[in-house]
Amino acid sequence: MSLKVRFIAVDGTIAEAPASAGESLLDIGQRAGQPLEGTCEGQMACATCHVIVDDADFDRIPPASADEEDMLDLAFGATRTSRLSCQIVLSEALDGLTVRLPSGSRNMQGR
Repeated sequence: MSLKVRFIAVDGTIAEAPASAGESLLDIGQRAGQPLEGTCEGQMACATCHVIVDDADFDRIPPASADEEDMLDLAFGATRTSRLSCQIVLSEALDGLTVRLPSGSRNMQGR
């Protein structure tokens, strides 16, 4: 089954990207040309894949782990619905997920 994810850019532009169950939101966004750096390649050692999940969708995703919460404390512009896109794995229940890209990022690995 083909799923869809919506990315909202800083300027409000909406891009819809195809997805498959089992893919990380980071991989989907990078394939769709979204500015999700993912410096640590999904190892949860940076916050360069930070996204802000739409309020209406936030309760549909599993809660963040304590390690992810610690990384989010370092993310640029973090909000109550912030998540690391490398930690969101798409499932049929997440079809139509909408996330906003933050206005900036901090590379915690110093590269």
